[in-house]
Amino acid sequence: MEPPTGSAPGLRHSTDSRVRCYRSQFADLMEMRAPSEVVTTYLDRHEGWFRRCAAPMKVAPIGASGYALTLGRFGNFGFEVEPSIGLELLPQRAGVYRIVTVPLAAAEEAELTDLYDVEFNACLRLDDHIDSLDDAPPSPLTQVRWELDLSVWIKLPSLIGLLPEALVQSSGDHLLRQIVRQISRKLTWKVQEDFHASHALDCPPRRRAQF
Repeated sequence: MEPPTGSAPGLRHSTDSRVRCYRSQFADLMEMRAPSEVVTTYLDRHEGWFRRCAAPMKVAPIGASGYALTLGRFGNFGFEVEPSIGLELLPQRAGVYRIVTVPLAAAEEAELTDLYDVEFNACLRLDDHIDSLDDAPPSPLTQVRWELDLSVWIKLPSLIGLLPEALVQSSGDHLLRQIVRQISRKLTWKVQEDFHASHALDCPPRRRAQF
């Protein structure tokens, strides 16, 4: 996926040896039992579904198409932060939606600059299909493919530098993958369920995430 636009410089450019970068990727598939035009209309009105489906994460608006989102606690070797990031939901182009990182309010950004830096880059693609079941007539089906690249830079306490580098890196990567899977998987389910509930449609069964 293309790198996000609008991201402010931060710890990602630091040469401080205490700064560690953890990365994770996530992929999933949502099946929507409606034509892509209906799904597009729903996704375009993100001011409704994004707030509902992101809960219980804290969400606050940033302009017309952005949100400040608190992800939850992130920790490594007893050092914890609670990342808040700014996300912008870009208008769809040819059935493709992107969510990219944007700066938070200046005061909040200044407080967090020396603690962590987050790069969030998500992509949603819509594909039309026909849902053919043995006991029912064919019906329109839209597949929404969701992909996420997430990088987090954290400045760790100097004491952690006494531990083996491989251990510090692998433990942080593992923890970040767990957080991404938990948050992204729940968000995927909730968007799928919210769409079908809001359109009085039966929701398809949950699929196994494509980690």
